Amino acid sequence: MGWLSAIIVGAIIGWIAEKVMKSEMGLLMNIIIGIIGSSLGRWVFGDILNIGSAHSAGSFTIEGLLFGVLGASLLIFLLRFFKLRS
Repeated sequence: MGWLSAIIVGAIIGWIAEKVMKSEMGLLMNIIIGIIGSSLGRWVFGDILNIGSAHSAGSFTIEGLLFGVLGASLLIFLLRFFKLRS
């Protein structure tokens, strides 16, 4: 059941980040960006910046979705940055 919820929440987070960053991705990329972006958000905002509620990134709570979307948006930004650099 953990994988199923990760896929569903990842798809929601990826879709919101897609809309925020004005990018065009499909469902599979939304899921991938959402899951990886949530991990990135948890790491950056929770471990590095030590924001307490950021450790819930990727969970189906307001804070979890917020930090997941922030991490996924950061991931999209980084992917665009390195794509333009190469």
